[in-house]
Amino acid sequence: MPHKILIVDDEPDLQDLIRQKFRKKIRANELEFVGALNGVEALQLLTNNNGIDLILTDINMPHMDGLTLLGKIRELNNPLLKTVIVSAYGDMENIRTAMNRGAFDFVTKPINFVDLEITIEKTLQELSTLKSALETRTKLLAIQQELEIARSIQLSILPNNSALFSNQKEFEINASMETAREVGGDLYDFFMIDENRLGFFIGDVSGKGIPAAIFMAVSKTCIRSTALRGLPVNECLQAVNSTLVRESVSNVYVTAVYGILNIRTGELDLCNAGHNPPYLIKKNGDIEQLKTVDGIPLGFVDHYAYGEQHVLLQPGETIFLYTDGVIEAMDQFENDFSEARMEQVLRQVGASSLPALNQGVLDEVRRFTGGVPQSDDVTVFSLKYLCH
Repeated sequence: MPHKILIVDDEPDLQDLIRQKFRKKIRANELEFVGALNGVEALQLLTNNNGIDLILTDINMPHMDGLTLLGKIRELNNPLLKTVIVSAYGDMENIRTAMNRGAFDFVTKPINFVDLEITIEKTLQELSTLKSALETRTKLLAIQQELEIARSIQLSILPNNSALFSNQKEFEINASMETAREVGGDLYDFFMIDENRLGFFIGDVSGKGIPAAIFMAVSKTCIRSTALRGLPVNECLQAVNSTLVRESVSNVYVTAVYGILNIRTGELDLCNAGHNPPYLIKKNGDIEQLKTVDGIPLGFVDHYAYGEQHVLLQPGETIFLYTDGVIEAMDQFENDFSEARMEQVLRQVGASSLPALNQGVLDEVRRFTGGVPQSDDVTVFSLKYLCH
């Protein structure tokens, strides 16, 4: 599609001469010229024709001069419309005024057509750069809007630490998440299955943005609704897996650890579906990584038999879970925070309150990364058993 150039000059012969000089580009469908004899006609064309890219305008014209036209052009608020002034060399004061009013460049009369061609090419190149920048900006705004929607979906369905179980004597729960630049699909939840059993899980959906956030919401709902049926942990995740295999789009899955704590006895059952293994933090602050029977992520392959692990918690002991955004958080040199660093932090803050424990891990991750934007959510989850 040719670039459309509007010539505004009260000398029709000059318009014809310009067309004659650029006839090869016109034949090659690179340029198209339209004409107006004054600012009034030009403004009518601009109002009715949004395809004009460039205006070549004289200053001294009847009815509406070039300076007034420039003011009217600015009122159109079209950043993709450039103006080049074509005026006598002795009219430099008006040319200077025109440049201050938004003209992109100027050419003096009598016209040097080599200079005019260079000026037109430069102006159209600037216009092309600007169009590209505006298209990029539009795409970035769309991406940003998508990320905000995904973040809203993600945060709106996660439970509030202070809203549930705040007066519970048998256990304490605390969870924290820092969402990434590209919203991932971290999830967690906790709920009473019956008066004696607490269900809880943490998970991480593959992918980013709205698809991950939607699949996260589906996964959370599916795990919770299945868990409330009171199934053993391994049977629960097996049922969830079958459902998600049917519902999942290609290459989207979720890793998860699901646990059931008997709040009367301290008996804890765990099932791991391809997630990072949890940690047991003893009352004295010692830590132990629980070697759960690892299974495959949920939504990956149907008819998979998951294993389970049984742990007897003592009063004052804590289960700590996390997503891989913690240990894979990177600094400016692309070094991972690592499991070893996380274990070191857990030894330092493991005996603290649950909010201090989780915040201590997040603070250390933040200090390590030094403000580098992360590509994955960072989520920590702590459950302390208080008494029989």
